Amino acid sequence: MNVRRQVAAVVVALPLFAAVAGAQSEGVPMLTPEQFVVLPWGWTPGDAEALAGIRECGFNLAGFVNPEHLDLVAEAGLKALVSDSGSHADDAACSLSAAEIAQRLQATVGKVAGHPACFGYYLRDEPGAVAFPGLARWVAGLAVAAPGALPYINLFPTYASPQQLGAATYAEYVESYITTVKPPFISYDHYALMADGGLRDGYFQNLEAVRAAALRHRLPFWNCVLANAHFNYAEPSDAGLRFQLYTTLAYGGRGISYFTYFAPNVGNYRLAAVDQFGHPTATWERLRNVNLQLHRLGPTYVTLTSVNVFHHPEVPSGCSGLASSRFLTAVSGGDLLVGEFEGAAGQPYVLVVNKDLQHSTPYDVNGKTAGAVQWVNAYTGTHDPWGGEHKWLAPGQGMLLALPR
Repeated sequence: MNVRRQVAAVVVALPLFAAVAGAQSEGVPMLTPEQFVVLPWGWTPGDAEALAGIRECGFNLAGFVNPEHLDLVAEAGLKALVSDSGSHADDAACSLSAAEIAQRLQATVGKVAGHPACFGYYLRDEPGAVAFPGLARWVAGLAVAAPGALPYINLFPTYASPQQLGAATYAEYVESYITTVKPPFISYDHYALMADGGLRDGYFQNLEAVRAAALRHRLPFWNCVLANAHFNYAEPSDAGLRFQLYTTLAYGGRGISYFTYFAPNVGNYRLAAVDQFGHPTATWERLRNVNLQLHRLGPTYVTLTSVNVFHHPEVPSGCSGLASSRFLTAVSGGDLLVGEFEGAAGQPYVLVVNKDLQHSTPYDVNGKTAGAVQWVNAYTGTHDPWGGEHKWLAPGQGMLLALPR
C-alpha cells in the first residue's frame, strides 16, 4: 500500500450516512474478529457516525484508530487495531534494542489500559526481510506488554520486486517472516483486478503460497484486496468484490481486508466506500452485500478445515486441477475454483467459485459418495436442498455445498 496515513485526510463528518445506513443489516448476526476478521484497511477517524457506518457496512473491526478513540469504537459495536506513533515499527524503530522497544510499547499500551475494544496493534505495512529481526523484537515485546493482542504486520504481494522483498523468491520471503518474526497470523495484500477487465498474473499463486505456509505453520491468514480504484486498477464492482471474497474463502482464509474504506486525497483514488467529501458511494452498498453474505456463511465456514484447493478446467500455473480432488469426481460449468473442507465428524464441504467476472454460469458437481447435496444459503445461513436454479453462479460468486459423507 502506498497511501498509508493519507487515508486519514478524508473528511470525517459524514452528514449523509444516516440516509443509507438503515435497518437492512439488522438481524444478521455478525462474526466476531476472533472468528473471522473483516477489516476496512486504513486509518479511521474518531467520529461516531463514521464508526456506525463501518459497523452497518458489515465490518467487525474499525480499521486503525488512535488509542483515545476506543470508547467510540466500543459504542459502535466494533473492535480495532490501535495505531500510535510510538508503536509504528518502521525501519528506524526496527533497529532499536529489545529494551527500547519494550519502553515504547509500554507507553502505547498504557494509553489503552486493557480496553475491551482493542483487538491488536498496528506495527508495520509491507516490510522487507531486512526488517524481520527487528519486527521479531516488536512482536515478542508486544506479547509481554499486551498478552493476547494481535501484532498487525502486512506483507508484500508476489508482484513486489526481489529488492523490495529482500529475498530471492516469494516463498522464501514468507517462510523467513514466519520463522523469524513468529507472528500469530499472516496478512498480505494483492491487488489483481485491472481496469482492462483482466486479472493480474500471480493472484492465485499468491493465495497458494500463503495458504501453504499457513498450513505448514498452523497459522490463519488474511487477504487484503481492492475496494477502490486507483492507478490502473478496476473500479469496484459487485462481481469483483464477490470474486475477492469467495476466492479468499475457497483457499481457507480467516480474514479479509478492503483497501480502502475511506478514499485518500491523492492521485486518482476514487470509489472507495466513502469518498473524499465523507459521502458514501455505491461501493458502500456493494461491500455491505458481500460482508453480509460472509456473516451468513460464517457460522458454518468457521467450523471447517481447509484440506484442498483446485481449479477446473483452466488451471493457473502452480495450482492443482481436478485430479487432486478429495471429494469430487467431476465438475462442470464455467471456469471454476473449488475449495475443499472437512467439517465435524469428517463432513465434506466444497466451495465452488465462478472465476469469470463478466458471465454467470450453470454448474454441477459429482461427489465420490452418492447422496443428496445441500447448499449453505448465503442470504439466510441455512442448509437447503441443492438443485434447480441454485445450480447457477453469478460472476465472481461462490457457493458452499455440504456433500454426503
